[in-house]
Amino acid sequence: MSIIELKITLNYIHPAVTRTLKVPVNIRLDRLHLTIQAAMGWHNCHLYEFMAANINWGVPDPDFGSDILPADKTTLLDVIEDTGIRSLNYIYDFGDGWDHQIKLGKIINPVPGELYPKLIALSGKCPPEDVGGPPGYEHFLEAIADPKHPEHKNIMAWYGSDFDPNTPDTDELKLEVLQLAKKWKTRKSKK
Repeated sequence: MSIIELKITLNYIHPAVTRTLKVPVNIRLDRLHLTIQAAMGWHNCHLYEFMAANINWGVPDPDFGSDILPADKTTLLDVIEDTGIRSLNYIYDFGDGWDHQIKLGKIINPVPGELYPKLIALSGKCPPEDVGGPPGYEHFLEAIADPKHPEHKNIMAWYGSDFDPNTPDTDELKLEVLQLAKKWKTRKSKK
């Protein structure tokens, strides 16, 4: 098993929200989706799609038919080999349209005893779910930071607590990713 480093940037957001992960290069895209959800702090309650070289992977809709290839049958290695790409996009929540750029780093050997996927670096706190995409998030930040803003009280009631966009929940996010690594290692060793 080889490991690849991924740098994920949430596009159109300030302050920057980035995550650096080490994942098996042969990770299925549905598991990469779950890994990104855990690393970012999303709640996995919306559809998603990976895009590279005019090809899309996600959850095909049998009722509407589409050209989306199944994420649960495609690995990151398949995508790299089939397209030759060095980056791809991951869209989460088609309503809010959270667009993440995934830059592919170097492929390395795993460190003995380490579990993968692994969150190794992060900056910025992920926006709240259902905030309205980048424009809604900008409005959210303005309102939550200014007690005199006409929406401050409503947004504080909706969100329920203070929000610092510069301070991610580092320990919690690393633990979420580690729990996936342990879960998938356990399943693999039971086979």
